[in-house]
Amino acid sequence: MCSQEGEGYRLLKEYANGFMVSQVLFAACELGVFDLLAEALEPLDSAAVSSRLGSSPRGTELLLDTCVSLKLLQAAVRGGKAVYANTELASTYLVRGSPRSQRDMLLYSGRTAYVCWRHLAEAVREGRNQYPKAFGIPSEELFSAIYRSEDERLRFMQGLQDVWRLEGASVLAAFDLSAFPLICDLGGGSGALARACVSLYPRCRVIVFDIPGVVRMAKRHFSAWEDERISFHEGDFFKDPLPEADLYILARVLHDWTDAKCCHLLQRLYRACRTGGGVLVIESLLDADGRGPLTTLLYSLNMLVQTEGRERTPAQYRALLAPTGFRDVQCRRTGGAYDAVLARK
Repeated sequence: MCSQEGEGYRLLKEYANGFMVSQVLFAACELGVFDLLAEALEPLDSAAVSSRLGSSPRGTELLLDTCVSLKLLQAAVRGGKAVYANTELASTYLVRGSPRSQRDMLLYSGRTAYVCWRHLAEAVREGRNQYPKAFGIPSEELFSAIYRSEDERLRFMQGLQDVWRLEGASVLAAFDLSAFPLICDLGGGSGALARACVSLYPRCRVIVFDIPGVVRMAKRHFSAWEDERISFHEGDFFKDPLPEADLYILARVLHDWTDAKCCHLLQRLYRACRTGGGVLVIESLLDADGRGPLTTLLYSLNMLVQTEGRERTPAQYRALLAPTGFRDVQCRRTGGAYDAVLARK
């Protein structure tokens, strides 16, 4: 086999096996492998891990060794047995108690997004999300699948908290927002982005606007409401009156919806926005030609299988904003997963 053909075949196998890697990561998080090893006083052998997790000895050993190969765990030999411990990567991002943990977002991805991705071919054929096949939920009820139980609603909110714990500061610092004393975070969930906002801009106040069930859960399970600079307001941003504010934040919101619904929402924001105010759109921006970056293209396919929307280019966001009245549109890439678009009234 020639070297060029060998490289192509290797790449093909890597792509084809990608779903297995994802499932190893999801399974290890769901079983509690990384949390168990973080709490252990010393590295554990597979028999000890199996016993404490209540998992099969054979399956546990196979999973642990695969995690070692993926650099999620490290192994050493003691007394003739392999013992396992978390790598720095796992300790940082996969342990529940880490301040940079992404565990809850990974669990959401495994339990919801992954189930929809099984039907990607059908989504491409039909041009709509796959909630009917994945969960028996009508396609138009976007958040009924994500919020299909109290536990899943909480998991999604915790997952977004994971995201903004790492990405929030960079997207909020992309522009100087200190000129906006009253900010409204639409669809702000647990208040994680609001907390990042008042940390960066201590003189601002933030209203988190979300549907009643989310607001109730935010107050029950999260601590943002304890900060006197953060308040919560219940409502549907497509239908209910919006709080007056100097700046509206739409973080991971517009990518859920069609162009028509995005324009409708932006028009509502323009009417509610104070003169001189603006809107900050936080999304993963496609390149100008729409064919990269790869991560954003994958996010856009995720929108196909889960929502009505898509990821967009800077020009496409400008086209959404122009007819609504917002002007002076600026787009800034952060170098992270999410970018920022600021427009003024």
